[in-house]
Amino acid sequence: MGARFEELAWRETPIGEISLRRRRDPALDVDVYEVKLDDEFLMSSLFPVAEIELARLGLAPLTGDALDVVVGGLGLGYTARTALEDPRVRSLVVVEAIEDVIDWHRRQLFPFAAGLAPDPRTRFVRADFFAAVAGGTGLDPAEPDRRFHAVLLDVDHSPRHVLHPSHAPFYRADGLRRLADLLHPDGVFALWSDDPPDEEFGRVLAEVFPTSQAHVVRFANPLTGGESANTVYVGRR
Repeated sequence: MGARFEELAWRETPIGEISLRRRRDPALDVDVYEVKLDDEFLMSSLFPVAEIELARLGLAPLTGDALDVVVGGLGLGYTARTALEDPRVRSLVVVEAIEDVIDWHRRQLFPFAAGLAPDPRTRFVRADFFAAVAGGTGLDPAEPDRRFHAVLLDVDHSPRHVLHPSHAPFYRADGLRRLADLLHPDGVFALWSDDPPDEEFGRVLAEVFPTSQAHVVRFANPLTGGESANTVYVGRR
């Protein structure tokens, strides 16, 4: 057993101070990995269920093999690692704005994400996902016109609660249409949200994607002893 608390990494970024820490939870007898932006918790390894379901729900509607997938927002790696568990995935482009987060995975600091960085299907792209979509540069700098079978996004808290104001236009119809243009016919866009299903955003999603659904993902909360929930939106061209 290591130290009860350890700050593994810290960096000043354009959107604030980001830090990675590991602490031992004596009640649960587990190591907990947490990412903070300034004083706000972004993610915790205590609550990975919805991030895992983001990949599963996003890939489930797809048929065929040789799938090319994008994960927007690397975080602790649960979504990307789960996507790679699907044998149909041929390639995985992970778009992450913060170089330090990519470095954490290259250094394999997370035991639960082991194998993500070394997997030959994985390629990390340091870029602002939202700027890339809005600017028309595409999600693969090596092939700007490339299309994908699925885009799985987990960056903001929700369409209403964004980490930076520049992200907000993405969640409007024009922003989602630009994203849809990067998908193959019948391609899927899936989005994680910390909020309950948002009817207004659901209408916007349905305006762009002929098939759409909001999935409520429930999971046990070891901190409260009760149940918590996130939302995964899925839209298909």
